[in-house]
Amino acid sequence: MKIKVHILLPDIRSAYNVGSIFRSADCFGIEKIYLSGTTPTPIDRFGRSNSGAQKEISKTALGAEKDIMWEYIDDINKFITKIKNDGFIIVSIEQDKKSIDLKDFLKIKNKNNIQNILLVFGNEVDGIDKNILKKSDHIVEIPLKGNKESLNVSVCAGLIMHIL
Repeated sequence: MKIKVHILLPDIRSAYNVGSIFRSADCFGIEKIYLSGTTPTPIDRFGRSNSGAQKEISKTALGAEKDIMWEYIDDINKFITKIKNDGFIIVSIEQDKKSIDLKDFLKIKNKNNIQNILLVFGNEVDGIDKNILKKSDHIVEIPLKGNKESLNVSVCAGLIMHIL
């Protein structure tokens, strides 16, 4: 049985990162992306795809923004309740005192035969909102070995999508 993966992008600042995540999502067979808060969308509120941030998304997505289903979410709390009721587990990718190593999560996923996952990737400066972290079933981090403390959000998302 194929694993079903959806992505939630709350308050991602960079349209280039959003476009890059759309492109990776298309490459790795992600079913749907949810955008919320200040995250730019592929189509603006007037239905245009060729204005400001939409051009930046299109430039890095290379058309994937037209191939991947996406939806803008107004109420994150209601959305998380609904998606959990739909059988998804919430996996937030974040450096946090409650984080587990990605390798440990993969063992849990395989042992429990987890099939439906909502991956949450956070804001490039502030990370994932604490309310979302509280509602997450797992908080996962990628162990880093160099001097930098974090990966670019689109790089992180691509790595996680590939591994799942």
